[in-house]
Amino acid sequence: MIKVLVAALIGTVIGIAVMVVTIVAAGGETKNSSSLGLSLSLSTAVVSTPASSATSTPPPTSGGGSTGGSGGGGDAAAGKAVFASNGCGSCHTLAVAGASGTIGPDLGKISADATKAGMPLTAFIKQSITDPAAFTASGGPWATAMPTTFGSSLSATQLADLVALIVSGQS
Repeated sequence: MIKVLVAALIGTVIGIAVMVVTIVAAGGETKNSSSLGLSLSLSTAVVSTPASSATSTPPPTSGGGSTGGSGGGGDAAAGKAVFASNGCGSCHTLAVAGASGTIGPDLGKISADATKAGMPLTAFIKQSITDPAAFTASGGPWATAMPTTFGSSLSATQLADLVALIVSGQS
């Protein structure tokens, strides 16, 4: 009896993992998902189109405090898919991405932090993603640290798109 229960449990866990991979690969969202539990919601409105070029343009390091626009070469719509597939909404609030995480800073309100750091907004956002220990956002330090792996796990295009999304969401 115990062998059957263990086999059922293992099968369920594998099934959930396959389902999540399939949803993410199909362009679905995993809003507010975390290692503590899955809260999946599919969205038919979010479909990203891959860039037509194999090269990418990273966000500029100048241009400062803009609160709208594309964030310097990135695509905010594609950034929404990057935000969702990397679980950013599990920790961060960002209204334009439909995220309401409370573990980390509200990404729609970080312009003041960029100014405090003496950096243009796009450069500040990029640095905060790739080197999160470089500056502690208002309200920190946070109980759960920002992962330090996004600098190597995101492509230059994904990073530029994510920066564009966050720039577009400044309030």
